[in-house]
Amino acid sequence: MPTFEIGPEDFLLDGAPTQVVSGALHYFRVHPDQWADRIHKARLMGLNTIETYVPWNFHAPEPGVFDLDGRRDLGRFLDLVAAEGLHAIVRPGPYICAEWDGGGLPAWLLADRAVGVRRHEPRFLDAIGKYYASLLPLVAERQVTRGGPVLMVQVENEYGAYGDDPVPERQKYLRALVDMVRAQGIDVPLFTCDQANDEMLARGGLPELHKTATFGSRSTERLEVLRRAQPTGPLMCMEFWNGWFDSWGLEHHVAPAEANAADLDDLLAAGGSVNLYMFHGGTNFGLTSGANDKGIYRPIATSYDYDAPLSEDGTPTAKFWAMREVIARHRAVPDAGELAGDAARGAAPVLDVDLTARVPLAHALPSLLREDLHSFTSTPTTDDLRSWSGFTVYRTRIQADDLVLTADEVRDRAVVLVDDEQVGVLDRGSHTFAVALPARAGDLTLLVEDQGRVNYGPRIGEPKGVIGPVRTATRTLDSWEAGALRIEDAPELLRPALDAPSRALPTPGPDGAARPVGAGLFRATFDSAAGADHFLRLDGWTKGLAWVNGWLLGRYWSLGPTHTLYVPGPLLRATGNELVLLELHGAADARARFVAAPDLGVTEQ
Repeated sequence: MPTFEIGPEDFLLDGAPTQVVSGALHYFRVHPDQWADRIHKARLMGLNTIETYVPWNFHAPEPGVFDLDGRRDLGRFLDLVAAEGLHAIVRPGPYICAEWDGGGLPAWLLADRAVGVRRHEPRFLDAIGKYYASLLPLVAERQVTRGGPVLMVQVENEYGAYGDDPVPERQKYLRALVDMVRAQGIDVPLFTCDQANDEMLARGGLPELHKTATFGSRSTERLEVLRRAQPTGPLMCMEFWNGWFDSWGLEHHVAPAEANAADLDDLLAAGGSVNLYMFHGGTNFGLTSGANDKGIYRPIATSYDYDAPLSEDGTPTAKFWAMREVIARHRAVPDAGELAGDAARGAAPVLDVDLTARVPLAHALPSLLREDLHSFTSTPTTDDLRSWSGFTVYRTRIQADDLVLTADEVRDRAVVLVDDEQVGVLDRGSHTFAVALPARAGDLTLLVEDQGRVNYGPRIGEPKGVIGPVRTATRTLDSWEAGALRIEDAPELLRPALDAPSRALPTPGPDGAARPVGAGLFRATFDSAAGADHFLRLDGWTKGLAWVNGWLLGRYWSLGPTHTLYVPGPLLRATGNELVLLELHGAADARARFVAAPDLGVTEQ
């Protein structure tokens, strides 16, 4: 029987010392038709292992639901890893961070405020047990001990950085997770990972579990910290941060390839094993991106390029070749001549696309409701509405003397409409919680956007929506109707309206002059190169969502840094492609452009 063990100094694969050279590749951030390509390029860079997180809420979007099909087919992903001759490391949480919505924890679980988040609490542990029972059998049957690729499985994630429970309680929680993992047939080594900090490594692990560290520089020094925490056994950096994620409103992060390569060389020369975070970042498709809040709420951008060795569209970068050169000093690497000449990127044409149909935003909202609005005496949270992501509508009546609208907090952003006219925005990120109202009676609508649940720190699990009393200059508003929207299904739900002749927009005249448009749902059809990657550029548009052929690419925002959205080639056909935009404010021109290369924004360099 094949074995993978933790020896006194080395990882032992079938008894032989093995240096794990791994790269993070998240199946949930890559179109499934591209998994094999990304895995193949990992081997060509010299990696021998692929690591992936598993986001619980991606597989369990609602209570009683567990989905392992299509984009969520972890078993198929691991089989492709094995077919490429690589090993795998699986990190199923329950908490993953990963700049993912809620850090992977299901919002429906944490809507019960009595649930003990990341603690030894019966309701939380019971839910984890059910999650493991649904997920881990497919991992168990693909362990190296059964002829599969999986070498190791992680327990929790950077737990030393979370909470203030005493160490005995923390260890009680971790041991409960270990017992549940083992109960599902996992017999390969288990491990924890924490930042290379003495206190965090002590708080986040168990004496009987292998400890790994996370860091992105000063490798020799950080390995010494890990060795203090773990006197014997192989040293491993489970997240070697070779790039960083982007947040809306900030710069695009980059890390110099030369510095990354030098630190990686130091790590491998010291005999350490490594997992590059990320080898290939991918994309936060749909409404999956998370957020950070350290006093200022900052939602994560749609692109998760991460300045990784393999770019968002799968193109090898300078960092790919620099790291490959380093890896070649420590182990044999395959020939990568097939990647010469930037062959990964298809020759997608540059296209200007006119969006020729529009349903105004206020007219679209009734068709997008999941069910009829419910009445409340105060604003409910989205958790109260059993809505776990996306958009929510709140409605009430205002009077002529109300004049100003204020809310204690909005999570995360609300477009304010009076009689279908936009009058302002409430925004958590800028701490804008007041807006002037027109001096007339009318219907007030708040279209509230959940821009991503916090994925790191003490605000994990907080509810979304309009929080606290909503007041005007004269009174507290205490009569509301509210409901959640089926926003991800917007193109299908509004197709009859978009098809109506009355929704057609005038095409530009011979002079090509811009034609400004207001908020709404827009559609265009276009022909292009089937199977080729595209990059959607939306200059002049403000903020919203974009779909291509029914696939929700994610959010766009003129705030930047990202100026393009990646469109995976498998989505495109030669004729009859459909682009749909949900624009929340308005655009300078009802035109979009597909361009040949990404624009991820300005950097701090």
